[in-house]
Amino acid sequence: MRRVRSCVFLTSLLVTAPLFAQASWQSIQNEAKGQTVWFNAWGGDQAVNRYLDWVSTEVKTHYDITLNIVHLADAADAVKRIQTESRAGRQTKGSVDLLWVNGENFRTLKEAGLLQTGWATMLPDWRYVDTTKPVSEDFALPTDGAESPWGGAQLTFIGRRATLPAALRDPQALFDYAQRHPGKVSYPRPPDFTGTAFLEQLLLSLTHDPDALKRAPDPHTLEQVTAPLWAYLDKLHPFLWREGNDFPPSPARMDALLASGSLNLSLTFNPAHAQQKVASGELPADAYPFGFEKGMLGNVHFVAIPANSSASAGAKVVANFLLSPPAQIRKADPAIWGDPSVLDPQKLPAPLAASLRQHTPGGLPVVLAEPHAAWVNALEQEWLRRYGTR
Repeated sequence: MRRVRSCVFLTSLLVTAPLFAQASWQSIQNEAKGQTVWFNAWGGDQAVNRYLDWVSTEVKTHYDITLNIVHLADAADAVKRIQTESRAGRQTKGSVDLLWVNGENFRTLKEAGLLQTGWATMLPDWRYVDTTKPVSEDFALPTDGAESPWGGAQLTFIGRRATLPAALRDPQALFDYAQRHPGKVSYPRPPDFTGTAFLEQLLLSLTHDPDALKRAPDPHTLEQVTAPLWAYLDKLHPFLWREGNDFPPSPARMDALLASGSLNLSLTFNPAHAQQKVASGELPADAYPFGFEKGMLGNVHFVAIPANSSASAGAKVVANFLLSPPAQIRKADPAIWGDPSVLDPQKLPAPLAASLRQHTPGGLPVVLAEPHAAWVNALEQEWLRRYGTR
């Protein structure tokens, strides 16, 4: 089995190498040998953690890089560390070499000049990226080559056929269902990332001025733009789990409540999550994913390299490996993780394309672009003011 896997890996290298400036990439690989890369990544899912353990083994075997995974509850913790090091004048030998970063944290770091730029599009396996996906901007901010994509995401509901035979088409259908099944619906408490995304999803569906979400919130129109969201939540909350006075802290907790029958719905940012959790036995066999008929919020997730990384070359090699067809195919397999790929199968050799398509979910709703990054804080603060002190 090891031999077959190695052959696939080498095939990937062979089809990549001739198309890149080999001398410069070879020099990066040479510099990376023997380096230790500290990769700070969200650690809230065991499938993700197992996948990253596999990545660590592969980059050690093929590149002599020691990849240490720092499992984070919140990427903001790593951002604060990077900011603290910058304020202390630590311009080199930083404690974070590679960071799995969301749009809000990307904006914070990029605007402060704390990220390396221009490197991502120079990676050899960038050539395989599906550039029709939002890989050149993150939360409406240009990435400027400061982030390398490594997975897709889309907000997705999870229901059970036993308690929700048919998908809910829109926010009104969700409200009607919650009203008929009091205490069986909820969402993660903001500022949990998925909880905030749920607020954005509702706002995209309910607001009378969707174009306003493409820009930073305007204090003069903020109340008007968001009024339909708060009116909806005011009506919905009394029918939620614990009457809307408490909220699950995370999607993982919602999964557990769904599995136990305490909730009839869960939320995830991975369309293949339900299939992966059914395969692992963590969700019942009748669990299934669905989205609103007019689309669901979606994005691409990225890795970034802090400006003061102590192992910049090693971080680039790891980022390129995360983009490689073998790593992307393995990651997309629901039995492994089920995280959607950012590669375009049409750009791959036929055998690799077939393997990737095998793990590409079908029937997904239209992807709705995320609002401007500044909406995250605006929605979280107002949600906490209205509902967070109960």
